[in-house]
Order: sequence, then C-alpha cells, then structure tokens
Amino acid sequence: MKLKPIKSEQDYRDALKYLEIIFDAPINTKDGDDAEILSMLIENYENIHYPIDAPDPIEAIKIRMEELDLRQKDLIGILGGKSRVSEILNRKKKLTVEMIRDLEKKLQISASVLVNNYQLEVI
Repeated sequence: MKLKPIKSEQDYRDALKYLEIIFDAPINTKDGDDAEILSMLIENYENIHYPIDAPDPIEAIKIRMEELDLRQKDLIGILGGKSRVSEILNRKKKLTVEMIRDLEKKLQISASVLVNNYQLEVI
C-alpha cells in the first residue's frame, strides 16, 4: 500500500487493515517505517473525526478511585467528612479549589481535568 493522507472513511478502514498486516514489522525496515507513519496518520484522523472528550471531574475521580481500589470512605479528609464525600460524588455539592488541590496531590489527578467544564463552589 502506498502511504497517503487519510481523507475518507474508506481510506481510514484501508489504513487500519494495512497497519494490521505490518504492525509487527521490525524497526528500521520499510514496513516498520510504514507502520510508524501510518500510525501517526491514523491517530491524526481519529483525533479529528472521533475525538474523545475528557471525563467530567466526578467521573475522573471515580475512575481514579477504581484504579487505586479506593472506596468513598478513603476520600474522607480529602473532600471533607463522610457526608461531604457522598454529596460530591453524587453531584449535590461542587468541588472547591482546596479539594481540587488535595485531589491533585493525593490521587494524582490533574487539576485541569478537575476544573474542566465544571463550576467551582466558592466558599
């Protein structure tokens, strides 16, 4: 297959099929170089036509909790008391700047994810 820009859905499907064939090609070979270039072309097409939005802040917290095998009680002290944790995770209360800072430090969640499309509670 001759490498070319991916301009249509058919080009995209063809590129995926070809990448599947050459995916395991050794580095520094023609097929290896083609696989690297094709991967970049596919990624660019997907970023334009199939963008993935960042999860909302509460979903990001829940995902991170799952990754770290944490429960709601483990967020006591980070988000406040037991009832405050529940209110935050059930979207009844909003995160404060202090909570975001604590989540960023203790759970390694980027502050930019936590403030993305989110109204902060001013206290």
